Amino acid sequence: MSDLRDKYEVVIGLEVHAQLKTKSKIFAPDSTEFGAEPNTHTSTITLGMPGVLPVLNKECVNMGILLGLALNCEIPKRCKFDRKQYFYPDLPKGYQISQYDEPICINGHINVKGKRIGITRAHLEEDAGKLVHAGADGIAGSIYSLVDLNRAGTPLLEIVSEPDMRSSEEARNYMEELRNIVRYIGVCDGNLEEGSMRCDANISIMPKGSKEFGTRAEIKNINSFSALQRAIEYEIDRQIEIVEEGGKVVQETRLWDDNQKVTKSMRSKEDANDYRYFPEPDLMPVEISREWVESVRRKMPELPEQKRKRYESLGLSAYDANVMVEQMETALFYDEVLKLGADYRTANNLLVGDITAYLKENNININETKLTPQSLAELVDMIQKGTISNNIAKKILPDLLKNGGSAKEIVEKQGLSVISDEGAIKAIVDKVIENNPGQVEQYRGGKQQLFGFFVGQVMKETKGRANPQIINKLLKLALLK
Repeated sequence: MSDLRDKYEVVIGLEVHAQLKTKSKIFAPDSTEFGAEPNTHTSTITLGMPGVLPVLNKECVNMGILLGLALNCEIPKRCKFDRKQYFYPDLPKGYQISQYDEPICINGHINVKGKRIGITRAHLEEDAGKLVHAGADGIAGSIYSLVDLNRAGTPLLEIVSEPDMRSSEEARNYMEELRNIVRYIGVCDGNLEEGSMRCDANISIMPKGSKEFGTRAEIKNINSFSALQRAIEYEIDRQIEIVEEGGKVVQETRLWDDNQKVTKSMRSKEDANDYRYFPEPDLMPVEISREWVESVRRKMPELPEQKRKRYESLGLSAYDANVMVEQMETALFYDEVLKLGADYRTANNLLVGDITAYLKENNININETKLTPQSLAELVDMIQKGTISNNIAKKILPDLLKNGGSAKEIVEKQGLSVISDEGAIKAIVDKVIENNPGQVEQYRGGKQQLFGFFVGQVMKETKGRANPQIINKLLKLALLK
């Protein structure tokens, strides 16, 4: 299949649904908290009772404007809501309130690893509920469906990209950067596992050199980065196989089965006219003044791309800057440490090294530990001054992460400060040389790699506390004799 792929160009566009971090739903006062008992976050509006009217949550509009600005979008002076008259069995009123021809954000773009990817639009809409199908196949009356309406009416921003991506890797990178953006600006937690961010992928192929896109298939509700890549890779091969065998790819909606690693046909793909959009009669259009836009712009925090550039300007490599930005809580913690005057490189090495390893092992983020920016800055300062070695710092980090406290007090209490007394270190060097005559003879005979052995023995005797520079100097003098 790899040889056949060389004949085709892949065209990918993504529709990403981001659940907004509001306390209540977009048109109702119900809570949006995740994990509650089924059907406990409902009201007469969510249940579609006769005579009830939706009321727009202003915070959803604020978040829509903020995201639009972060995505370099135009914010029109007016947006409106529409009814999407496609039957939703998990929305009691039987239709979805969305935005069609006048969305809140249009004509944007983001830069992803040097490539500009266009954003067609981002629009506000309400989420549907959740259906659970159960029962034994083939037994009359035993198959049933349950509905949980807690999610119904939860505010979403649907971000529609231009078909600018040409590989599954580009699609994943775009999705990851979008997740970074929504998390940094605080409009969505980006938790794919809980469904607060999910993706539909539109994929087509065309002969290389062609200017006409092929027929696309849409893969619905992909909820992990790895699944996105796998689904796209499978769909590319599926479409190439159809075309190579003389068939035609049909426009349809497909589902990704991550267990079987295949896409499966769900239904023929609808166009806009299938949804029978018309203006929502119960909601007035929203007039968005330029003053409103500017008031939101003033609240914009530093975006991931800006943060990477700042870290690189400090002296971090592009790789290290990107690794730091990918871990939002750690990056924000790092910024606090830098404000306290800590050395940027030493702090970065500790955060992306031993600290990140500890966080992964315990499945937590840095805000769930007892480590404070003040304590880490203190630890970095002691390393810089030579009071402790890197090894000692790594030794006490688990204690700081688990129990908190002052790094300086822990070092003093446990007697872990660096030994820099040349007389004391020389006595240990002499002892090591005396106890290892065979290795000394081999070293003096030309086996220079044994020098590390002697350094290790001195460190062992001092429990890692001896100053490495002094060890090296005294060992070289002693071994020359």
